[in-house]
Amino acid sequence: MRQTSLKMVHELAKADPRVVFIGSDLGPDTLTEMRDEFPNRFFMEGISEQNVIGMAAGMALDGFIPYINTIATFLTRRSYEQVAVDLCLHDLPVRLIASGGGVVYAPLGPTHLAIEDIAIMRALPNMTVVAVADAEEMRRLMWATLDWPHPIYIRLAKGGDPVVTSPEDGFTLGKAILKRAPGDVLLVSTGVMLGPCLDAADLLDARGINCGVLHMHTVKPIDADALVDLAGKVRLIVTVEEHILTGGLGSAVLETLSDRLPGRIPPLRRISLPDAFPVKYGSQQEHHRLNGLTAPAIAQVVEKAAVEAVVEAAP
Repeated sequence: MRQTSLKMVHELAKADPRVVFIGSDLGPDTLTEMRDEFPNRFFMEGISEQNVIGMAAGMALDGFIPYINTIATFLTRRSYEQVAVDLCLHDLPVRLIASGGGVVYAPLGPTHLAIEDIAIMRALPNMTVVAVADAEEMRRLMWATLDWPHPIYIRLAKGGDPVVTSPEDGFTLGKAILKRAPGDVLLVSTGVMLGPCLDAADLLDARGINCGVLHMHTVKPIDADALVDLAGKVRLIVTVEEHILTGGLGSAVLETLSDRLPGRIPPLRRISLPDAFPVKYGSQQEHHRLNGLTAPAIAQVVEKAAVEAVVEAAP
């Protein structure tokens, strides 16, 4: 996914002379073709993330569209004031390509795990927050970023993730994609959790539970119309995210339905990482298993919650 996004920066640079790339201490082989073709629009800075944000803001004020790439925790925690004041306050079209969203860098420990990035970035006025499901959807997102007038935080996964989207899905910032129409249950996912949710829906279908899947690639601005429409048709909503419980997709869905849905909100369960810094080292897959972010674990939660929802709804 990261390589796809960076190659797309080069493609965008070919299509639009406003596009520039800024890296922060990336490898020497990063975007070498763009560096050679557009040396005046390629910048590789050192470990100075706050400075990189200010640099991008200055370029954006001069009419450029900067695309920045480095590790997610350094773009968010380390540079938060600069992102807020330099980018969001001025509502500048800078794109933050954040490597290692969620627990991708699990072997490096909690300092490198972007487990609260969606929460803190969606708290900023004017910031757009996006987490696509696979490399093919990343291509469609990158084209959509070219003329978006606001700053964008793009959460990257590990790379090599299964392709679960299709060109027929299309892509529009702020518009969710309904991958499976719901019966009684709706799963709402973001980022790479779309794959496990689709697999969980298959498992549930075999157990007689018709489960829809809504892919919320844009967490902010959230597709309130789609949520309100679908919430009015189901008995249960379950959100799934590779992010802590506080402030992420589940929180955004709850806030939206509370504000926009007339009448009673259907029961809602949130599946996420716990609200804690991870204490275990290991792979991303191991952390998914430990925290119930696998298809069987999601299906188990949904099945139990669906039974409870039916009981609650009984006269």
